[in-house]
Amino acid sequence: MKIVVIGGTGLIGQKLVQILSKQNHEVLAASPSTGVDTVTKKGLDKALENAQIVIDVSNAPSLENQAVLEFFIASNKNLLAAEKKAGIHHHIALSVVGIHNLGQSGYFRGKIAQEELIKSANIPYTLVYSTQFFESIDEILKAFITGNQIKLPSALVQPIAALDVARFMANAILMSEVNSAFEIAGPQRFSMEQWAQRYKEVHPFGQQLLTDSKIPFFGAQVSTDTLLPSNGAKLSETTLGQWLDSTLN
Repeated sequence: MKIVVIGGTGLIGQKLVQILSKQNHEVLAASPSTGVDTVTKKGLDKALENAQIVIDVSNAPSLENQAVLEFFIASNKNLLAAEKKAGIHHHIALSVVGIHNLGQSGYFRGKIAQEELIKSANIPYTLVYSTQFFESIDEILKAFITGNQIKLPSALVQPIAALDVARFMANAILMSEVNSAFEIAGPQRFSMEQWAQRYKEVHPFGQQLLTDSKIPFFGAQVSTDTLLPSNGAKLSETTLGQWLDSTLN
């Protein structure tokens, strides 16, 4: 089976390509660096030739509100049109837990637009909603630096290892139910400050960690449980401690 991984050279994509290749699938890692650009359409039709499944784990190159919205709209319009032309059987896309309560954020508006395009494309799809990745902690901390402090939202999180996300994405190709969705999350729940503190103990930094309930999450106001998965979410096995240990190797 030929599977095209959009964003196949990124954090999740690289791991997903490795997993699928070990399962003896024909896997194409599609990204601008491999000659496939969903925004310009360069190499897109060629990449999808003889493919049955597309898994989209791509991300916007810019987090600026308008730029990220334009990326997700252009990328998905082009990708889904090319999939129709190629006769793709199944489109699988990675999204974000709690996304429908995060519409104040330009980034999440882009992800919501992506979902709407997928649902209206008339191609069988599976949406995988994930919590934050352990590997995203550096990016998150940098976004909330104020002088010598890091002021974090009061939301609880249930972060997940990128490798576990890739495993769930790979398993999604086996789902018999189409036009469906499921949530994935890590096994442990923390406040954002607790998560950051655990990380700081292993990878020290100078800023003081604080929680401020008025601080938005990348532009969206959040409550305590906005970023948490539902009770029916699929939980991974890798704990924060195990992941932190792996970062020292």
